[in-house]
Amino acid sequence: MIKATQLRPGMIIKHEGDLCVVYSVDHRTPGNKRGSMQTKMRNLRNGNMMDFRFRAEETLEKVVVDEIQFEYLYSDGDTHHFMNTENYEQLALQNDIVGDTRDYLIPNLPVKIEYYDDKPIGVLLPDTVDLTVVETEQSIQKATASAVMKPAKLETGLIVNVPPFVGNGDKIKVDTSEARYIQRVQ
Repeated sequence: MIKATQLRPGMIIKHEGDLCVVYSVDHRTPGNKRGSMQTKMRNLRNGNMMDFRFRAEETLEKVVVDEIQFEYLYSDGDTHHFMNTENYEQLALQNDIVGDTRDYLIPNLPVKIEYYDDKPIGVLLPDTVDLTVVETEQSIQKATASAVMKPAKLETGLIVNVPPFVGNGDKIKVDTSEARYIQRVQ
């Protein structure tokens, strides 16, 4: 058990019977009122984002999860297949556990799968993933990096905004936490 004032981004807590990962925390003390912790969390069961305010003196249950190294293999429909890199056992996870991380899954991508009570509860991606652009508008001659961004569809179906000089077939580095273009990969 921890006090609400000890909450930090990345922690997993039990809230209203569900496991939630904390994304942001803001300690607020308005005037002469009691302090509170304004948090933004994601429910690991259904993937919903929520804002919640905890009283500063509240105690919460911090959850410890196991992270096991896996490698993504392939998907067939709503099922995604992973292989444990230590013992080569395969694991199939449904969309409800994989969630939005499926937009970044490419074959042979190393990921960590979080376990709680010996059940998989989520997939942790690397900070960045290199993906290939499959569809984007034609670039304009002499376009600069400071020009307006354009949408690009990537090999996984994810759509991100890219600079005008990025074209079809280019490989780009994408930030997995914000679905944001970082740079073109040579």
